[in-house]
Amino acid sequence: MKLLPKKSASTFSLFIVATALCAMLLAGCGNDQPKEQAQQAAPEAPAAPQKVTLKLAIDADPVSLDPHVQLSGGMLQLSHMVFDPLVRYDSKDMHFVPRLAERWERIDDLTMRFFLRKGVKFHSGNEFTAEDVAFTLERLKKSEDYKGLFEPFVSANIVDPYTIDLITAKPYGLVLNMATYIFPMDKQFYTGTDDKGLEKDRIVKTDYSFANENESGTGPFAVTSREQGVRTVFTRFADYWDKSGNVDEIILTPIKNDATRVAALLSGDVDFILPVPPQDLDRIGNTQGLKLITMSGTRIITMQLNGERNPALKDPKVRLAMDYAYDNHGVVEKIMNNFATAAGQMSPDGYMGHNPELTPRFDMEKAQALMAESSFPNGFEATMIAPNNRYVNDAKIAEAFVSMMSRLNIKISLKTMPKAQYWDEFDAQVADIQMIGWHADTEDSGNFYEFLSMCRNAETGYGQYNSGNYCNPRVDELTLAAQTETDLDKRAAMLQEVEKIQYDEAGYIPLHWQNLSWASKSNMNTEEIVNVMDFPYFGDLIVE
Repeated sequence: MKLLPKKSASTFSLFIVATALCAMLLAGCGNDQPKEQAQQAAPEAPAAPQKVTLKLAIDADPVSLDPHVQLSGGMLQLSHMVFDPLVRYDSKDMHFVPRLAERWERIDDLTMRFFLRKGVKFHSGNEFTAEDVAFTLERLKKSEDYKGLFEPFVSANIVDPYTIDLITAKPYGLVLNMATYIFPMDKQFYTGTDDKGLEKDRIVKTDYSFANENESGTGPFAVTSREQGVRTVFTRFADYWDKSGNVDEIILTPIKNDATRVAALLSGDVDFILPVPPQDLDRIGNTQGLKLITMSGTRIITMQLNGERNPALKDPKVRLAMDYAYDNHGVVEKIMNNFATAAGQMSPDGYMGHNPELTPRFDMEKAQALMAESSFPNGFEATMIAPNNRYVNDAKIAEAFVSMMSRLNIKISLKTMPKAQYWDEFDAQVADIQMIGWHADTEDSGNFYEFLSMCRNAETGYGQYNSGNYCNPRVDELTLAAQTETDLDKRAAMLQEVEKIQYDEAGYIPLHWQNLSWASKSNMNTEEIVNVMDFPYFGDLIVE
């Protein structure tokens, strides 16, 4: 190869540099085009679409990634983000709408057939089929929390890969209601053993399990990182079948303290909070750039009295005295800022079991007279637990309860704790008095009694959340009979009789029905994704 003379090489190098510089500056060196024309000839590449991230703050973190480990509002909120039900309620009118089941039909009195959506993928990449529905139903029937709810179901019979029959032992009018709680799990993903040699489909409440820490649902979001109680990141599943929403990522931060949660929204650190504490409703509602959504709720808040642990609580007159000593309306007014409805029974107005005659009965003189007639006229000591971040103002309500009972010379030792710790203690029945709230999973009165009122039965799952061990065979008889009664008037009479029995015996102490509230930045369709069940459909959220 012949080298250029030194001078010629330098001249060539300068020419290359100058040409490159001219190209960079679009100055048109050696080019007669005007600068404007040169710019038009090389348009800028379109900007990449901006990722839409929702910063979400709630009062507590879901306890697990396993949808069957606990029947609770927090876990069902998670299920609607990560999994997807066969059927769900429409947010506006509570009608059933298709999800993983595109349609359904009743074959006979015992059989409901579901036609499944084709082309749906799990987060693992596995295809969704009827096998996954059958696997999920069998797992639900093994769950301590869910088996009572699914006790009427005998089996799931696979007709073909996209058709499945749900079979009940007796005619059962709530099959579609139950289908809203069937969130199909990935059979292939959860089958076999993990790296610890343990079965992947184990349901474990208080210890490690594969399902507690790993997920494969069909829902709008996959969990991409999680630090329990600190931060969970959900990423939009690229293959999700429903393209309704536009949120690409959700960063969930649990903020237990009400004031801190509200401050985070007001400062812009988060975009969406739930719940909104009653004392801040007006403040948020009057803040420009924010949106407040509220609605009447159907979640009953109660105190359960365990006569098996504390003999005094087995005395009917003591129980009635405690019920008369609780000022439902006073708590609603002073602690809940009237953002609740005082309750004398479980069933809210509009439910079939609601008995309008059963009203709150605060009467301190009557309470003291009943206490004087009881076997414990001088009072007694008791222990009590309550959550401090599960229900609106739960710790304050518990403290008010303790104060009111002191007027009967009942000395209560109260312990409150975050819900992540609370439910294990609740299940173990560590205290004489325990707080629990309940939203009817079927939007029907019978669900209250199946879980909170029936005699505890570990085999069937009935009475699973009856930590007071209240037990009346007539309540069980009526509750089970109502499951198959097709005459609505007769069914209503049965359910209302259950309410009257519990009212007369003070089977528990009803406090109030909790109202619902959410707040977000105003550039979202928040009002379209929230509902009376308090399971926001974040997959449908649109941020403008």
